[in-house]
Amino acid sequence: MGETKGSLGEKLKIISGSACYLGYAPVMPGTFGALPGIAIYYFLWKFSAPDFLWVGLFLSVFLLGVLNYYLTPWAVVYWKSKDPSQFILDEIIGFLCVPLFYGTHQFAKTALWGFILFRVLDIIKIFPANYVDKHVGGSTGILFDDVISGGYAAFCLFLLDFFQLI
Repeated sequence: MGETKGSLGEKLKIISGSACYLGYAPVMPGTFGALPGIAIYYFLWKFSAPDFLWVGLFLSVFLLGVLNYYLTPWAVVYWKSKDPSQFILDEIIGFLCVPLFYGTHQFAKTALWGFILFRVLDIIKIFPANYVDKHVGGSTGILFDDVISGGYAAFCLFLLDFFQLI
C-alpha cells in the first residue's frame, strides 16, 4: 500500500533523506548535509574504545548505505530528479569514509581537513568519481561518487601527514 502525501512515513523519509532538513539549505545543501557526518564521527570518537572506532565507522557507513539504497527510488520520484540535491545521505556517508579510510584519529585534524578536502573533491569530482556521477544510475551512482571522493580526501590527508604539512 502506498503512502499518502503528508503521511508520517513520507515525513520520516524526508527527515531521513534530507538529514533533518539540512538538504534544504538554500546554498551548498551538500556541504550542510555532510555536517551530520562530523557529529557521528565525534560521537564514535568520543564514546567508543579506540579499537572499536573503525568498527563503529564501518557500521555507520553500512547502515546509512542501506538506508540510502532503500530511500533512493522514493527520493528520485519525490524530488523529481535523478540525483536530488535535498537527498544528502550520500554526503554523510562520503564524509564518514574519510576517517574510515584515513585511520588516524586525531579528531580535530581529521574532521576539519577531512571535511574541507571531501567537499572540495566531491564538488570537482576527479575520475572515476565524475564517471560514476554521470554514467552510473540509481542508488549506486548517487552514493559511490561520494565514497570515491571520501577515499581521495583520506589519501590527501595521508599525504599531508606524511609530508608534515598539517
